[in-house]
Amino acid sequence: MLANHCRAITAQAGDYDALLDRVGDRRLVLIGEASHGTHEFYRERARITRRLIDECGFTAVAVEADWPDAYRVNRYVMGLSHDDGADAALSDFRRFPAWMWRNQDVLAFVEWLRARNDAHAHPATKARFYGLDLYSLRASMEAVVGYLDRVDPGEANRARARYSCFDQVGGEGQAYGYGLAFSGAIPCENEVVAQLVELRRRSDAYLRRDGWIADDEFFFAEQNARLVRDAEEYYQQMYRAEVSSWNLRDRHMAGTLDALVEHLDAQVPRAKIVVWEHNSHVGDARATEMSVRGELNVGQLARQRYGNECVLVGFTTFDGTVTAATDWGGPAERKRVRPALAGSHEALLHDGEARRFWLDTSQPAVRDALVVSRLERAIGVIYRPQTERGSHYFDARLADQFDAVIHFDHTRALEPLERTSLWDLGEPPETFPSGI
Repeated sequence: MLANHCRAITAQAGDYDALLDRVGDRRLVLIGEASHGTHEFYRERARITRRLIDECGFTAVAVEADWPDAYRVNRYVMGLSHDDGADAALSDFRRFPAWMWRNQDVLAFVEWLRARNDAHAHPATKARFYGLDLYSLRASMEAVVGYLDRVDPGEANRARARYSCFDQVGGEGQAYGYGLAFSGAIPCENEVVAQLVELRRRSDAYLRRDGWIADDEFFFAEQNARLVRDAEEYYQQMYRAEVSSWNLRDRHMAGTLDALVEHLDAQVPRAKIVVWEHNSHVGDARATEMSVRGELNVGQLARQRYGNECVLVGFTTFDGTVTAATDWGGPAERKRVRPALAGSHEALLHDGEARRFWLDTSQPAVRDALVVSRLERAIGVIYRPQTERGSHYFDARLADQFDAVIHFDHTRALEPLERTSLWDLGEPPETFPSGI
């Protein structure tokens, strides 16, 4: 039934012509991934994004990464840093899972973006790179203070005093959340709200310096202050309510996306942004069992806010290998991805003759086939094949979740910039050690 509607992916220039036609003049394209460690997902996402920037006038790429770490990359691609290459620009991505952004595919894209921007003289014609996530509590506090050290040293000292509230627990945000839940730590909510309010109150004075660079640097600091406020709330909920902490995180990412649209609209004629996140964030949550649990996500919020102005694109795979860890904080491993379960969307897409293709879910025959609720696989930074059904599958209506679905039947693991011995060893054969 789907065979006549599969658009082959052949590594030729025209592979995604019809997808770009589908995008048209829309402002947002949210492109997912079915794992955080698959080479084909990253490579094809970058291919599509390069065309969106060059042919459709997209202004920025916003990714599932921490705001201050990604902003170092932004300075590099805009020609405003002293980093001597993309590897150095990506070096702030140190916390687990570093391979999500410190990998060969992202390195190549960042170098392409810098070279592309260098060929465009005016800042308004350059494409930027931003992070949407809120895990960088300490780094964002340091960024706020660092900005104020340059523009208002007195206020920088007051910011240090406010943020010193977090010194009671030390460590990063998880330590703060644990301290609140189990050790009687004092909440820092009032201090982080006060810092954000004060930064915004003084914005006119800080922005008297002329030029878009001053505007960008204030926006960077303001978003860091907002991130600290939202992260404080997120870590309060981390050990108390799984659903509300998920919703807080995705509301923050959607709010950061809204702020980027507003900020860039003031600098370019009409901001257009590509978002890179996991399928579970960019696919409309209302089409999945997430909604039954009361969860929402960025894709749902974007559709609700921007309507037909956004396009949601998802990826799937049947089997292969993936870069993932066994436990949170563990080393990167190259693991075998088991064949998709019978009755899943991935198994359905595997049944045809095509092996690399994409589908437009607005086409009636495609919609009829994919609007049925089936299992869908999601591999994050952890992959546990021994408990695959419970750990990595959820019910979803693929045609309602995404506007387009890209399927690579067999995929291979993303290559980290820092390869571990476990990654180099790879996954042993299924029959190891018996050979049966």
